[in-house]
Amino acid sequence: MREIVNLPRLGDTVDEVLILKWIVGIDQIVAKGDPLLLVETDKVEVEVEAPVGGRVIAISAQIDTEIQTGAPLCVIESSEYSDPI
Repeated sequence: MREIVNLPRLGDTVDEVLILKWIVGIDQIVAKGDPLLLVETDKVEVEVEAPVGGRVIAISAQIDTEIQTGAPLCVIESSEYSDPI
C-alpha cells in the first residue's frame, strides 16, 4: 500500500520549515520511526521520522525548499499489513 508522507506539525508555532537534507533516498528501505530527512524551523533542526515501514518510491520535497505543515514529502510503499475489520 502506498503511503504519502506529509510534513507533520512540528510545534504549535511552526507552519513552515526549510528542507536541509534527505537522510534516505529513493528505493531505500525504512522502518517505522527511522529518520527520513532533516528540516530547520525558525529555532531548531529536527529529523522527520517515517510514519510507516517500507520502501521510499518517490521524493517530492527538494533540499533548500521551504514547505508548509501538511505538504507532501515522499511516498513509501508500505510493508506493513493492516487487517481489514
